[in-house]
Amino acid sequence: MNHTQSSNLFNAAKKRIPGGVNSPVRAFKSVGCDPVFISRAAGPYIYDADDNRYIDYVGSWGPMILGHCHPKVVEAIQKTAASGASFGAPTPLETELAEMVCEAYPNIEMVRMVSSGTEATMSAIRLARGYTGRDKILKFDGCYHGHADSLLVKAGSGAATFGVPTSPGVPADLAKYTLTATYNDLDETKSMIAANKGEVACIILEPIAGNMGCVPPRPGFLEGLRALCDSEGIVLIIDEVMTGFRVAYGGAQERFGVRGDLVCLGKIIGGGLPVGAFGGKKEIMENLSPDGGVYQAGTLSGNPLAMSAGIATLSLLKEPGFYDQIEEKSAYLEKGLLEAAKEAPFATCWQRVGGMFCTYFTEGPVHSFADAAKSDTASFGTFFRSMLDAGINLAPSQFEAGFMSVAHSQDDLDQTIEAATAAFRALEA
Repeated sequence: MNHTQSSNLFNAAKKRIPGGVNSPVRAFKSVGCDPVFISRAAGPYIYDADDNRYIDYVGSWGPMILGHCHPKVVEAIQKTAASGASFGAPTPLETELAEMVCEAYPNIEMVRMVSSGTEATMSAIRLARGYTGRDKILKFDGCYHGHADSLLVKAGSGAATFGVPTSPGVPADLAKYTLTATYNDLDETKSMIAANKGEVACIILEPIAGNMGCVPPRPGFLEGLRALCDSEGIVLIIDEVMTGFRVAYGGAQERFGVRGDLVCLGKIIGGGLPVGAFGGKKEIMENLSPDGGVYQAGTLSGNPLAMSAGIATLSLLKEPGFYDQIEEKSAYLEKGLLEAAKEAPFATCWQRVGGMFCTYFTEGPVHSFADAAKSDTASFGTFFRSMLDAGINLAPSQFEAGFMSVAHSQDDLDQTIEAATAAFRALEA
């Protein structure tokens, strides 16, 4: 494929934007090539500045479950924009979307709209600290909850040690309040809580880890965390920014039957526009300003364009059989890619939950970040470039999930499987 225009645009961007991109993974550094610049999209396809077409499995990192530019979503945005893009004041749309969220998640009795997933997780943690009067939090290695200081922390040197910063600019004095455990390791988590008894405000996790590929919870893991939080007076924050309305209408909590005290949402609830939300039990949420003392605010929170796009999107997701379609398409792709992977000169591992999936270039199963980190990232980069040249857009990282949309057709899936077969076959041992 010719990428002349994308190359020119990338060179121009690098003069004014750090790394030429506004979010690091977009730079394609981990896959060994320059990024393509996108000019438009429709349905399951995106088109770059050189007018190359790609079958898209990134979907703006998850929100585009309907496909790009769904007519009803576009119509809702256009209609709202004609009345004003932002007011900095309450609108009926905020309450309408809040009602839809609370209906889908019975454990969300009240919800606060924000503008990003990072803002949602950051605010939920502050609320949990204010509610419990405790300072420490516990997160899991490989789970991404945005780039707030408290969350850019990795595990320390021992099972019950404090975290250390993973980014310059994060004070060590702040990082020491963050404990990091191994995802899917309930015993280690219990040991950390015991070593910091009465000091942990919240446990936060992705119910299906989507930032180390696609790692589902092992049986009993979520249930064990729920019981642990109940016994220790800890707030359980389930981060469904990625999985919310993706793996089921009620998200991973509906799918696995375990409910958080606080829930973070984003992506799909804004139909592709910048959005986030956090909500949960009324007794916790009432601690937020202006009712309570925990401060949180945002100029563009509840933005009417995002609210209207979210309402239109969720209305379509509620139609009978929607998630059956996503499951059928995803299962078909899974079957085809498992067959295609037999052409690879080494073992690979496919993991999927609903319309969320990942092919790992390592033997499986993958239960934790340490497992995922065994992947052959160089071979993944070669595979990625082959797929891109064949017109298939995958996440440009071994450690990111892929996403199915209802707009993907049988022909799209067959083309993807055919391209993958050739790409696997071309890999060197």
